[in-house]
Amino acid sequence: MRVLIHGSELTAATAAAALSWVGHQVQWLPHADMPWTNLREVDWLKREPHLLDQIHRSCHDGTLEICSDVGPAAVPDVLWLSLSPSQRNAADSLVHEVERNHPGGLVLVNNSTFPVGETERLASLVGTNTHYSVALPDMLEEGRAWDMFTRPNRWLLGCDEATGESTVRELLRAFNRRSEVFQRMPRRAAELTKLAINGMLATRISYMNEVAGLADTLGVDVEYVRQGMGADTRIGFEYLYPGCGFGGPNFSRDLMRLADVQSSSGRYSELLKQVLDINEKKKETLFRKLWAHFQGDLNGRTVAIWGAAFKPGTARIEHAPVLTLLKALWAQGVNVRLHDPAAIPALLEEVGQRDDLLTFSEDPYQACEGADALMLVTEWKLYWNPDWARLAGLLKENLLLDGRNIYDPSFVAGCGLHYRGIGRRADPS
Repeated sequence: MRVLIHGSELTAATAAAALSWVGHQVQWLPHADMPWTNLREVDWLKREPHLLDQIHRSCHDGTLEICSDVGPAAVPDVLWLSLSPSQRNAADSLVHEVERNHPGGLVLVNNSTFPVGETERLASLVGTNTHYSVALPDMLEEGRAWDMFTRPNRWLLGCDEATGESTVRELLRAFNRRSEVFQRMPRRAAELTKLAINGMLATRISYMNEVAGLADTLGVDVEYVRQGMGADTRIGFEYLYPGCGFGGPNFSRDLMRLADVQSSSGRYSELLKQVLDINEKKKETLFRKLWAHFQGDLNGRTVAIWGAAFKPGTARIEHAPVLTLLKALWAQGVNVRLHDPAAIPALLEEVGQRDDLLTFSEDPYQACEGADALMLVTEWKLYWNPDWARLAGLLKENLLLDGRNIYDPSFVAGCGLHYRGIGRRADPS
């Protein structure tokens, strides 16, 4: 098929790489705000497994063309939109341009993070007699985008016509040998389902963080509680790990979109508000534990931080807990030494140069030299098994604050460190 993809989101890059890989003739038009000359240099794309290699390979093979504009000769079978909420005007302009020169049979696939109802609105721009529109909500996760696209567990397929469905099934046939991978529903239902899924996942995380706070108060190790809850088949273990808050551009954005949908429909969600409030407060939990340990005596102290990205495997820091944590630490005059294998450029762009209160370290142990405490914020794999004897010799106050509960409290305490996790703690005997 001839496919025209528009956008500079992760979904656009993944679709361009994957669809051209299996033989479709793909034109990729990145958004003007992030043209290919800039996009190919961004850290999140460079770090995404397989994507850049496949993009370069497809360009060499002739199945992928990356362009800066689309001329009147462009007559694709499929127009695939992967845009951010602020780029809806770009979608309208391209839809009008393509539709004007298209004889009929165009299938518009809305893979964008647009509000609920946008696929129907876009359908009204192209007409419904000879053109078709499909909602295919973005289900990708950073760090796993290629695998999730090429070996999907399912697609939410929002369509109201058999022609649109059959075209999308054929477009993605190489990745869907099982027909049950597609879950068909009306367009608006698919868009809302995507938001509802992330709302439920966020609710589980925030609820578990509330339980962890209660466990702290009662002197209970929350790991026992988590295992007991997860063993209940009605609950399961997914998204049941307490931590210092979630972030990321897509997850956070989807929650705000769900809140907007609630508000615009005249329904106020106290539950969703609480989920968001709990998460924002949880981003300060490591600071509060530091404050409690030193009884508020923080001015002039030095803290090492391991991890800044909102999750392992990405260089992005949008809505990441580290941003809230840095503000709280700096307000108390705490010096921060930070290590992250990927996100330092993004963090530097966000907070600027802070030579007085922020130092970037090339080595995780270098960040700990002479520090009063170590905070684990992002659970990169290189942090999971540190040299404990070395850490104990580097940290002045031997305090480890584990924001992701990846360490064994009793083992850490046995190495001479004070351990403080989320609903877990241990001290040297």
